[in-house]
Amino acid sequence: MDSVGDIVLLITHSGDYFTVDRVAEAILKLGAQPFRLDTDKFPMTVQLQSQRSHLEHLNCLKYGDRSISAKQVKAVWMRRIWQPQISQDLAPQFQSACARESLAALDGFWDSLREAHWVDDLQRIHFAENKLRQMRVAQEVGFVIPQTLVTNDPQQAREFFFQVKGKMVAKLLTPLSVSMKGSPFFFYTSPVKEEDLLDASSLRYCPMVFQEEIPKDKELRVVYVDGKLFVGALDASVYGASTLDWRRASGDACVWQTHEMPSEIAERLQAFMGKFGLVFGAFDFILTPSGEYVFLEINPTGEWGMLERDLNYPISGAIAEALLSKSSQAFVR
Repeated sequence: MDSVGDIVLLITHSGDYFTVDRVAEAILKLGAQPFRLDTDKFPMTVQLQSQRSHLEHLNCLKYGDRSISAKQVKAVWMRRIWQPQISQDLAPQFQSACARESLAALDGFWDSLREAHWVDDLQRIHFAENKLRQMRVAQEVGFVIPQTLVTNDPQQAREFFFQVKGKMVAKLLTPLSVSMKGSPFFFYTSPVKEEDLLDASSLRYCPMVFQEEIPKDKELRVVYVDGKLFVGALDASVYGASTLDWRRASGDACVWQTHEMPSEIAERLQAFMGKFGLVFGAFDFILTPSGEYVFLEINPTGEWGMLERDLNYPISGAIAEALLSKSSQAFVR
């Protein structure tokens, strides 16, 4: 069992790379010990033990040749939680039950880490992921947001389309991105044409987010880490000719440039994060040709590896420092 230095638990998955490795290296440089937990490897490869009685309680993890107890963990980085990989030897009806029980066991282990310093707390992340709540808070702190409709009513979607003069995009309410390369199941921000709304009856199965299309000069990924900002900008004239979402553009088209946010925008970002009590967040903004900053969304566990890789931003170091700091923001709803 690890016994040297404070343990920092890195919650991620087996397909994760670069970002988790850089944060682990930064933690080591600060004198602490990273412990990587690939959540998809539980229960087939990772072993968990939780024992409680009136005399004592014990919570331990074993992964490979390393094991830790919850008492050793001083900080937790919430990077990703993936579904357990259950053996295909089990009948399908048992696989779903085993996956459900495995997630419940992990949830109990997270509870044993409640005294550790989280970046970020799971409940705060969940609270902040709702895009409708994000837009409400964004307006409260003074950000400009696009005209937005969330509906499962096809007629409302058609009326909104004409309200924004046919300049409309569709997106999901929840984040599905899983790595720097994205996911084959990711529903990107996509344009909506009038013919798409002729038969929109499928909306009754699932509501969608519709927004006015905002003219772009630049698209910004703003990474916030404990008060520090790291901003990457993409020239929309280069990558935006063929797509509304930079995550769909080819790697060669996404040439990240440094960018500095105006002080008033930085202050609003600080206020926004204070509302949610978050230490980390990855924001998406549009900078319009007229110079207006338009808030799109925040992903509380969003991607930043491309900015550190391409712009040499010390984001991993900032995350490591935040994990090992003793401060934590208050949660104000």
